[in-house]
Amino acid sequence: MEKITTSQFKLAKIGPMNLAQRIEQYLPEQVLELVKTTSKQADKLGGKLYLVGGVVRDLLLGYPNFDLDLVVEGDAVKLAQQIAGIGQSKLVVHPRFGTAKLSYGNFILDMATARSESYAKSGALPTVAPGTLNNDLSRRDFSINAMAISLAPGNYGELIDPYQGRSDLEQRLIRILHPKSFSDDATRILRAIRYEQRLQFGLETQTARLLKQDIPRLDTISGDRIRHELELIFREKHPEHAIKRLGELRALQRLSPSFKGNGWIAEKFDRARCLNKPNQLPPLYFCLLIYQLSERENEQFIRHLNVPKKLSQALHDTLHLKARLSLLDKPCIKASEIYYLLHEYDPLAIQANAIASESSTVQSHLQLFLTKLRYVKTLLNGEELKRLGISSGPEMGKTLQILHKAKLDGEIKDKGDEEKLALSIRAIKEED
Repeated sequence: MEKITTSQFKLAKIGPMNLAQRIEQYLPEQVLELVKTTSKQADKLGGKLYLVGGVVRDLLLGYPNFDLDLVVEGDAVKLAQQIAGIGQSKLVVHPRFGTAKLSYGNFILDMATARSESYAKSGALPTVAPGTLNNDLSRRDFSINAMAISLAPGNYGELIDPYQGRSDLEQRLIRILHPKSFSDDATRILRAIRYEQRLQFGLETQTARLLKQDIPRLDTISGDRIRHELELIFREKHPEHAIKRLGELRALQRLSPSFKGNGWIAEKFDRARCLNKPNQLPPLYFCLLIYQLSERENEQFIRHLNVPKKLSQALHDTLHLKARLSLLDKPCIKASEIYYLLHEYDPLAIQANAIASESSTVQSHLQLFLTKLRYVKTLLNGEELKRLGISSGPEMGKTLQILHKAKLDGEIKDKGDEEKLALSIRAIKEED
């Protein structure tokens, strides 16, 4: 999502409190028709439908956002099931939570029954109960995310803004809804900084004071929830801005005391984006984030955030490989040596080291492996080697490895070369 400029922001300001015309202009035709159909169906069921949260914020700012959050004063699951029967969509429901997701290929509708929340203690997940729209908005994190637009036929387009979110958008402020917001849920600290940096807003004065005061409460949050917030930060266009800000606030250091949100991170994240592989970026950012930790600190970080096995392996491999990079820091090294030094490491770890290493020689060798060497295969297979008289078992394995090394080093080019080399290996074996 692009950051908005001052001139764009002025253009995005709106005057009237009814946004019916703005909705018609903002939503693509297919999405608009589906929203209207859903609203009519909600009305038939005796409920009311509202557009809520981030999409309202982005509509006012002029950002595109077509993953729509809808709140129903009524039964969201029943409504979603009826809408799913009308068109082609993938429906996932969670009756226990009163939520449903309708996926339509290029956009998503998230529906939820209006609810209230209460917190038994700081950092705990909230207790949820059915409620009104006002209850639902009051549980939101920031005023700019606590707005709704009515989609009901009687007041279609009406902006519902009990916490002055629209005013905070115009003043470019991130503001919590109540003084216990961060102590109830300290993940809001990470979200506040994510929005602050994405939108180029400032923290409202009391919000800034309470955020700094409540940073130690990040220790009350489960590792899974902290990791999820980091993943969201890493999906931003420039996550290094949020990482730097969290470092300045000493919030980043609650995850590992050695973390630094400095210029090194900014430079390496920028290099990672030059790869033009967006889906690879979040885990690659994780590998770069831990690059300057010790292996012990990395292990503590992995345990703290309950990092899943695949990413955990990439993080381990990143630091294991970092310790061996000197073996690659020589210009005259065979391609087969590069391959057999690197082939057991996770490709993300290799890419992270290619980005982080200061040696152009090391970078070159790592990129050679990633772009070429790891794809080199012999043309002969086991059955063909048997026909050439190579026995199964250790003899065949050794032959295949010799063929592979020769192929990597450019000593053989085609299948005929491989057959000649295999036969010569067999002849030497027979002479022995």
